[in-house]
Amino acid sequence: MEGMKAFVGLVGAGYWGRNILRNLYGLGVLRTICDKDRALLKGYSREYQGVRTTVSFKEILSDQEIKAVAIATPARTHYGLTKAALEADRDVFVEKPLALTVGEGEELVELAQKRDKILMVGHILQYHPAVMRLKDLIKEGELGRIQYIYSNRLNIGRLRTEENILWSFAPHDISVILGLLEEEPARVTAYGGDYVSNGVYDVTLTALEFRNQVKAHIFVSWLHPFKEQKLIVVGSKAMAVFDDVSEEKLFIYPHKIEWKEGKIPVAQRADYYPVEIESKEPLQEELRHFVGCVLERSRPRTDGEEGLRVIRVLEEAERSLLAGQQSKSSKGTGGEGYFAHESAFIDEDTQIGRGAKIWHFTHILKGSKIGEGCIIGQNVMIGPEVTMGDRCKIQNNVSVYKGVTLEDEVFCGPSCVFTNVYNPRAFIERKHEFRPTLVKRGATIGANATIICGLTTGCYAMIGAGAVVTKDVPDHALVTGVPAAQIGWACKCGTTLRFENDSARCDYCKRGYRMAKGKLEEIEGSAAELSSVEDSQKKA
Repeated sequence: MEGMKAFVGLVGAGYWGRNILRNLYGLGVLRTICDKDRALLKGYSREYQGVRTTVSFKEILSDQEIKAVAIATPARTHYGLTKAALEADRDVFVEKPLALTVGEGEELVELAQKRDKILMVGHILQYHPAVMRLKDLIKEGELGRIQYIYSNRLNIGRLRTEENILWSFAPHDISVILGLLEEEPARVTAYGGDYVSNGVYDVTLTALEFRNQVKAHIFVSWLHPFKEQKLIVVGSKAMAVFDDVSEEKLFIYPHKIEWKEGKIPVAQRADYYPVEIESKEPLQEELRHFVGCVLERSRPRTDGEEGLRVIRVLEEAERSLLAGQQSKSSKGTGGEGYFAHESAFIDEDTQIGRGAKIWHFTHILKGSKIGEGCIIGQNVMIGPEVTMGDRCKIQNNVSVYKGVTLEDEVFCGPSCVFTNVYNPRAFIERKHEFRPTLVKRGATIGANATIICGLTTGCYAMIGAGAVVTKDVPDHALVTGVPAAQIGWACKCGTTLRFENDSARCDYCKRGYRMAKGKLEEIEGSAAELSSVEDSQKKA
């Protein structure tokens, strides 16, 4: 690919992105590196001469010389960044997983097809010489009829809270197994445990059953004393072992099963032997394949459809995990896919989103709608007819009354208080006087704070512990005291901002802000969705 004009923009150059950077640079196709970490970019500018750097994703998409984008950011950003790149008519290579839901994955695949763009997912093992040789051996009949496949991907190291072990490690093995068998499973079940962070699985075991009677299981863990990455294929003639940790990667064990007197199965052991494979770096081969597909307008081996098949299995596995946790499935209309402690009470005619967790002695009253991924603590009352968005966290001893609406990702601290009537009397019925209260996306309400009814708390606002809020709170405002008064501004990540003149940069997440007509505005190109060294998606 020498002499070819660089045409790829890399978004996210941290933990795993730096390896993609090295290979794209070696292939001579890297034009620009995009990352939020300015110090990291400064170092790359010295190391990779002639490559541009930027903190702005929009700058990547506005550069007409960039024809393709490689995305190596945290998994939660894959959908948004990939969609933006496709809509800007760029070909896309995105690290696994393609997205975090089947619906998002389908949207990306449809968008790529509509715009005639290359969409490739980073399932690196599909480009590993040992896996490619293993697939050839299966097609050539060297192993006989495939009966069983199992894999272990185990390690001790970087634990995550933004995704669980299933979504972090298992996509590799799911992709390989589906590729070897060339079909999707008819049934998926999973079991797991969250031992370090509540609600984040550290260990999972996923079982796949296929229509051709083949079964497979995938064991993944980041709580293991040493690194182990093995995939075993059991056939009627022989067994194959792909060991990515050993120096020789692929082995054949020509064991056979013979029937003694036609009734008793006896294992006939045989010496194993290594299979010779080409010495190539899988990541380099993967990226070379992507560049070739872009130039030749050909379909990638791990295209969007392949990535979508993997997401379907992951989503089914996660649904099975949640169903295994669920102790009450007969209450409410969202019975499948959420967990409710046996002491919780959920009225009929409620909607509970997938992945929600409802803990001890909590009561969800009729007509209430709880979004996906919400965590509701002990001794909480919600409703009736309360609407709560996705991924909200309600701590212990909170009552969310009728008239209160919480948008996505609202945090309610322990024993905070909402009211719904301005001048209550025990002897006067005032249900018709309920005043609506709105808490907008990402806002935090501190422990023991009180929110007087009829008010709006703005996006990403921060209400201090014990405050009494008596008037609307602007977006990003930091308020404390009785009555609450604004004392500053909060970043999207929750850090208090320090201003110089009319601008500020968050010390924690590096987002930039400016004041405009008394309102806080985020500076374009500073968003923390662009990965740093610590945040970038790790390739297991």
